[in-house]
Amino acid sequence: MCGSSRPIASDAVDAVALAERVKAGEVRAVSRLITLLENRELVGIAALQRLDASTRRAAVIGITGYPGAGKSTLIDHLATAYRRQGKRVGIVAVDVTSPRTGGALLGDRVRMQDHSVDDGVFIRSMATRGHHGGLAGATRDAVRVLEAAGYEVIFVETVGVGQAEVDVADVVQTVVAVVVPGLGDEVQAMKAGLLEMAHIVVVNKGDREGADAALRDLQEWVARVVRTVATKGEGLVELVEAIAEHQQAIGLPAADR
Repeated sequence: MCGSSRPIASDAVDAVALAERVKAGEVRAVSRLITLLENRELVGIAALQRLDASTRRAAVIGITGYPGAGKSTLIDHLATAYRRQGKRVGIVAVDVTSPRTGGALLGDRVRMQDHSVDDGVFIRSMATRGHHGGLAGATRDAVRVLEAAGYEVIFVETVGVGQAEVDVADVVQTVVAVVVPGLGDEVQAMKAGLLEMAHIVVVNKGDREGADAALRDLQEWVARVVRTVATKGEGLVELVEAIAEHQQAIGLPAADR
């Protein structure tokens, strides 16, 4: 059965009013609606339906790859790059479910702290809650909410469990797979899944030994491979350009314009 018998806060009871607040870009309303959708509350579902007619087209970019590849650091720097262009940035970071609370094991407070005081960046951690494929059950809905709220660039970071994280391709327009030198067998496994649907592959920590060999190997599989050192901000200009080129190639306005 959909929905819940729990009392809903008075400012969220009216789905029409909640939808209007989201369309006005009100951050608290955006956060509230995403929570309602995670919990499958009827008022949240009704508010989401009210957004359909007003949804704006954002650049939606998936960042996926193995744990430890530096996905969050990369997104942190990309968010900074797009903010310098005046873009509003939304980030949906999918995390492992906490066994104690049922929520995301890694919360917003420990991610991308430099953006916490920036009204132009919205960061939301979502727990998988048993959902497979690298995303949470409400990830797609969260993206729709952020689009309606006027966020122009939206990042979806997968949980980071390996080559089976293919659901992201159904939610985003551009898939960026992040690898690091020395993964060896893991990269070979990714060729059978994750890399087949990636539009751009990033070799992060590209100052490590083996980076050149990784680049050469991956260029045989993917049209666009970019070397980065996310902790130093190296290669970010090239990555932003690669994302813009892919967005233009599929008929969308470039995210860097």
